[in-house]
Amino acid sequence: MGTANNVGSAAQPILAPGSGTLGGHLARRLVEIGARDVFSVPGDFNLKLLGHLRAEPRLNLIGCCNDLNAGYAADGYARARGVGACVVPFMVGGLSVLNAIAGAYSENLPVICIVGGPDSNEYGTSRILHRTIGLPDFSLELRCFQSITCTQAVVNNLDDAHNLIDTAISTALKESKPAYISISRNLLGIRHSTFPRDPISFSLAPKISNPMGLEAAVEATADILNKAVKPVIVGGPKLMVAMAQKAFMELVDASGYPITIMPSGKGLVPEHHLCRVPDHPHFIGTCWGAGSKSSAGQIVESADAYIFVGPFFNDDTSVDDSLLIKKEKAIIVQPNRVTIGNGPSIGWVFMADFLSALAKKLKRNTTALDNYRRINVPQGMPLKREKNEPLFEHIQVMLGGDTTIIAESGDSRFSCQELRLPENCGYEFQMQYGSIGWSLGATLGYAQAATDKRVIACIGDGSFQVTAQDMSTMIRCGQKSIIFLINPIEVEIHDSPYNVIKKWNYTGLVDALHNGEGKCWTAKVRTEEELIEAIATATGPHKDCLCFIEVIVHKDDTKCLPRNGE
Repeated sequence: MGTANNVGSAAQPILAPGSGTLGGHLARRLVEIGARDVFSVPGDFNLKLLGHLRAEPRLNLIGCCNDLNAGYAADGYARARGVGACVVPFMVGGLSVLNAIAGAYSENLPVICIVGGPDSNEYGTSRILHRTIGLPDFSLELRCFQSITCTQAVVNNLDDAHNLIDTAISTALKESKPAYISISRNLLGIRHSTFPRDPISFSLAPKISNPMGLEAAVEATADILNKAVKPVIVGGPKLMVAMAQKAFMELVDASGYPITIMPSGKGLVPEHHLCRVPDHPHFIGTCWGAGSKSSAGQIVESADAYIFVGPFFNDDTSVDDSLLIKKEKAIIVQPNRVTIGNGPSIGWVFMADFLSALAKKLKRNTTALDNYRRINVPQGMPLKREKNEPLFEHIQVMLGGDTTIIAESGDSRFSCQELRLPENCGYEFQMQYGSIGWSLGATLGYAQAATDKRVIACIGDGSFQVTAQDMSTMIRCGQKSIIFLINPIEVEIHDSPYNVIKKWNYTGLVDALHNGEGKCWTAKVRTEEELIEAIATATGPHKDCLCFIEVIVHKDDTKCLPRNGE
């Protein structure tokens, strides 16, 4: 693909980083916010932009096989690093990456989506550009992004470029949502007085709670909870947005209440020994309406007060509104607001401040936890391992503080919800948007960001077929994730001819992508014995390379048992 030489384009040389150019400024900003790896797809509209980013020695450009996967990778990177970035060409790339950015929006992830745009002198003309839909209206892409990003910046003038870029990036970080930035390709190498050689430090305004509002919210909440007989705590996904996990644990330790999590919050708090006393854990399971473990659901629904920390309610998290809670009993704590039953809703009260202050006001109360211990039937541990154990029982023993589970939509996600996470074990999935194929790109991005963890991804065959190409990017980057490909799985969602996919030789495909270059090991397993051997190999001799394990199961087996020699 060659760079189009439009009439009037300013042919500017690519300058060294920090030389006072627009391209250099953008590169420095990405470095400053922590997006050290940028996922990209080259096209003639963004080639100059990629050249400027590559000239920044602290940035690492990772070329992906398509724009959608680049967006998914930025999503996974943001989960591990707090922010991610992708760069795609104007229109044809921008419209392709939309689905990934929509998913990041649903999951409250600050992904900076950067588009290499048309020349500045082409705006406002009647000129029709290639790789567009054939209209001279350049605002189509912008309009598409307006609903799935928290802020948009179209940089086609150097005078306000500095302000537009900084505002877009800081807004994305502040609101924990994606941002869209389009930059005219002919401006990238031009020096301007607003882009000095030395980096300009920029910071977000600190999130400081209103003292009067904070005091009022804490006093009102403590009054309700200290009068309650059986209060409980429910953790939700926006704990991550608020970066309040530490304060949340302060509240758990101080209160003595049992803690349950919404399914979309799995992985945000440890699930074992929360109060540091091995025989007295606070964690009682997942709060998932009709999908809850019976004793956990009973404890929540019978409570006379519950504090939801960072919840997000939809038909999935409540299993079609089967979560039986009453508004008057609920205290809802969001990242910057506390709503107390049918009473006041107090804004500009930030979650971490509120939880830490509340922990100091609560009387310790273990009544609900004692009730749970009385009615709960602990999961039995067999004296010896049964034959033909499900795949996920074998994955369970692989988990530790140095691993992260990434679960694809569908049966993989439901099975992974049953995993018991050790302390510091990560867990990622896309519950709200549930985009099929998301997990493979997210695995690429997460593994690139979290080099101290080994990613274990569970992907169904149908999902894998959507985004399989970027297995090659994982190999090229030298990643060491373990990918379990469950074959088949798609038919279990709805068994109908239109939901039956063509069978692939998945290990053969990955071997072809490997092509003898890089570290990659594959295995196809049909029996439990072969699965055990494959896991031992992936965690032993091949612990430092990418491992792809195709697990053959029966099409009607929702437990994912190996087929035992068919």
